[in-house]
Amino acid sequence: MKPIWIVDDDQSIRFVLEKALLRENLPTRSFTNPQDVLTALADTPEHEGPQILVSDIRMPGGSGLDLLEKVKEKLPGLPVIIMTAFSDLDSAVSAFQGGAFEYLPKPFDLPKAVELIRRAVEESQREEVAEERMSAAPEMLGQAPAMQDVFRAIGRLSQSQVTVLITGESGSGKELVARALHKHSPRAAGPFVAINTAAIPKDLLESELFGHERGAFTGAQTMRRGRFEQADGGTLFLDEIGDMPFDLQTRLLRVLSDGHFYRVGGHSAVKAQVRVIAATHQNLEQRVKEGVFREDLFHRLNVIRLRLPALRERREDIPMLTRFFLQQSAKQLGVEPKRISEAALRLLGTFDFPGNVRQLENVCHWLTVMAPAQVIELKDLPPEVLAVSHVAAAPASPADPLPVAPAAPVLAEAAPPAFAPAAVPALAPLLPDEPAMPAAALVALAPLGVSPAWESGLQAEALALLEEGRTDVWDVLTRRFETRLIQTALVNTRGRRIEAAQKLGIGRNTITRKIQELNLE
Repeated sequence: MKPIWIVDDDQSIRFVLEKALLRENLPTRSFTNPQDVLTALADTPEHEGPQILVSDIRMPGGSGLDLLEKVKEKLPGLPVIIMTAFSDLDSAVSAFQGGAFEYLPKPFDLPKAVELIRRAVEESQREEVAEERMSAAPEMLGQAPAMQDVFRAIGRLSQSQVTVLITGESGSGKELVARALHKHSPRAAGPFVAINTAAIPKDLLESELFGHERGAFTGAQTMRRGRFEQADGGTLFLDEIGDMPFDLQTRLLRVLSDGHFYRVGGHSAVKAQVRVIAATHQNLEQRVKEGVFREDLFHRLNVIRLRLPALRERREDIPMLTRFFLQQSAKQLGVEPKRISEAALRLLGTFDFPGNVRQLENVCHWLTVMAPAQVIELKDLPPEVLAVSHVAAAPASPADPLPVAPAAPVLAEAAPPAFAPAAVPALAPLLPDEPAMPAAALVALAPLGVSPAWESGLQAEALALLEEGRTDVWDVLTRRFETRLIQTALVNTRGRRIEAAQKLGIGRNTITRKIQELNLE
């Protein structure tokens, strides 16, 4: 296993981390300043380089943030953990913006530090395996059995120019399959032209498909070649063919029969050598029965049919596709690619994805923008995934009692707490008409889940506000709920915000933002 590189000018910190990691069978290599690290990176082959980099943020001869930036240029996938003081929150935010895996606040609890480093190692190893698989099969659309059938069909059709009908739900990747059919066909050197027949108004669709002569209609200043002519010698992909207007279906049938057509306003037949691939999410047999799709055109298109499975039929492909889309989104936005935890991947695997692969791609783009840390956790997934995925909630554990004395710091003196409950006899009320609640009462509150009384109270309060005709019920009750929750957590942790965020299961940036929004400073 590759070593964990530790960078800190404090010898005691390096010593303690080295010994703790060696007890966990994690090899280490230590440095006193950033310049030595950069020199070592230049002299060390990548396969012998660091598995993880743990760096202090303030050191003589260089900054941990500058080191982070330079290391990411050379090893963009290397997880970097930044060590910082409690009071250095701005630097921690800068570390995340620079692509840090996580930051470790000083003074730190040694077991928690080792746990964080081990988690970074596991994430790094998982990503290495995933990247190897992706690089080994860059053109693969999926590895599920249902997709293997599609790949085999593409292979069998590779030397054919027969018309193909691709069916499947919206967002399942029908155009990708059409492009693959073109790429592996004798027409690969010719153009691939795609048109969505449902996205173009009926009055313009005929001109789009077949072109028009100059003066054919108002605004036709010049002759225009249609998609059939543009695709001459190649492939024309007609997406959502089931929505094509009935009268145009007749013209399309004639083109498929002999390859000849007329431009709008034209009098001379035009011939184009085009292979047609059509796709639809609709049941064309049913459309034929309803009289809105020509039966003879259906049989002309339905020479070879490929059914593309929905994403919920190939759930084993979700991890690979998720990592691929996270890489793509990061590249588009110019940011560091985010990793995703196994727990979050498992939950994504239970979601039905009505929008299929396109929806998964959108989710990955959302996560790239919205997830607060470099590793996407379960709680970071979008609301629609969390809402409909059936995950059993673990029972709430009773609130931890306040310690008699604060735990002794491992390596340095603890920074003064940002919130001192002993100096505040009662927490400020959330609303003017709401009485303040003593700190002791908050500590003694029963956990949410032990008794349904709080839910009944919430229901009664919501009903009262609704009957008053209020239109801000959601904001009022959410604000009160979040305030009580954060205040209780801060009392329980003696004002230590990072620990409070961890116990609540939210991010450090989230609790800081909420404290500011709710005026709880």
